[in-house]
Amino acid sequence: MARNSAAFSPIDQPVAELAHPARSRRTRRLLGLLLILLDVGMLALAFVAAYLARGALPFFSVPDVQPPLEVYLPTMLLHIGTIIVLFYANRLYHQRRVFSRFDQARSIVAVVTFGALLANGVQELAFRNTILEVSFPRSTFFYVWLFSLLFVLVGREVHRSLTMTLRRRGLTADNLLVVGTGKIAVDIVKQVQRHRELGYNIVGVVNDPSSHQGKMMGVPVIGNYPDLPDLIDRYQIQQIIIAVPDARRSEIVELVTMCQRSDVDVKIYPDIFAYIAGDLNLDDLNGMPLLTVRDIALRGWKLSLKRGLDIVGAFFGLIFLSPLMLLTAYLLRREDPGPVFFIQERMGLDGKPFPMIKFRSMRVDSEAFGPGWTVENDPRVTKIGRFMRKTNWDEIPQLINVLLGHMSLVGPRPEQPYFVEQFRTQIPRYMERHREKAGMTGWAQIHGLRGDTSISDRTTYDLWYVENWSLWLDIKIIIRTIIQTITRQNKNAY
Repeated sequence: MARNSAAFSPIDQPVAELAHPARSRRTRRLLGLLLILLDVGMLALAFVAAYLARGALPFFSVPDVQPPLEVYLPTMLLHIGTIIVLFYANRLYHQRRVFSRFDQARSIVAVVTFGALLANGVQELAFRNTILEVSFPRSTFFYVWLFSLLFVLVGREVHRSLTMTLRRRGLTADNLLVVGTGKIAVDIVKQVQRHRELGYNIVGVVNDPSSHQGKMMGVPVIGNYPDLPDLIDRYQIQQIIIAVPDARRSEIVELVTMCQRSDVDVKIYPDIFAYIAGDLNLDDLNGMPLLTVRDIALRGWKLSLKRGLDIVGAFFGLIFLSPLMLLTAYLLRREDPGPVFFIQERMGLDGKPFPMIKFRSMRVDSEAFGPGWTVENDPRVTKIGRFMRKTNWDEIPQLINVLLGHMSLVGPRPEQPYFVEQFRTQIPRYMERHREKAGMTGWAQIHGLRGDTSISDRTTYDLWYVENWSLWLDIKIIIRTIIQTITRQNKNAY
């Protein structure tokens, strides 16, 4: 990568106000210490609450006389110390820029449960027949475990809110440099600009020496690849994202070498092969290594597990929601006489069509001139239909499809065959989303990709789901769908 003599100099390129690396590091260290102190404080409060609950709540036998709280101090310290050490060992003090609260909650439940059991076992072994021995019945253990979970989760949410606030105000921001100006680089810049809570202060973009560009998404192109060492020092860069997925391996190695500094974090967007492949798994053929680039996560017993979740969810959903469904039918007929249900052919598993059932949300004559894509403020939508679409209530009758095996609770959203025939020729790998059953909700939907949004982006999310399925992922998607519906945070729901 020899320097191009015609390339512009980065010195004269204006950039946004730089973040202060020293201040950011100090703030992050304080946030890390605060998180530990919060966990310690919450665990201590949980132990005190458990002690009070044992003497007040009627779920277990209430003791006539309970030892004073200070007698439990060694047990409390053992409980807190064990869980804090396990938190550290499980990287729960590693402050990620982006994390799922559901995944964090699952990890906390597992660690607190194991920590409480471990501390209880150590207490029985170490404190028995000593001055530290104290009665620690099952009821107390249960309350300590339960309140520890609840209090730690609350403390983590408080810490997360504080961290997001400080990031939005730029107090913990890192100066970021994006290497590349292709589509991937543009997408990365968009994400950084859209989500200030990520904690990035985007300084500029670095381009290929053969290219010239003044700005990209409002961000200045401040230099070429060979300028990287100078740019890092000049602009106090702390984070670099290399977004040139089509570059040769030797070019990537050279870019990384130029970016190497003791306090610079370098991230690389994967090449197009890894992007297409999704999860890569190493296998072997009698000692010969093979890289699996096409693997279906749902197979064997996992299919039975997912089907079991679908049957249970659809069965109880139809039973408990049936009164509201009857009320919806009455309101529909009252506003616009006609069928209550709208049955439309959609394409599901293996590209086979099936009749998808929905509450009718449009006028009876809405498709008199053929199928059409629903857009915002669509005049064909009735008043109650608009409410149902905003709240996903029009999708509830699809529980019948789930019970019959046409659909799953979670999966790629099915489209009409008319549109599928168009998309399959325009969107690479579009038909691969039909390797699994269509779903009432999905990974793309909870990320706002519904309605009149990018089919290419939807396909990317759907394929990631197909190749990374797990029962926990399905549960997480269902919970997030319910929360988004209740809080009216359904993006592009019209």
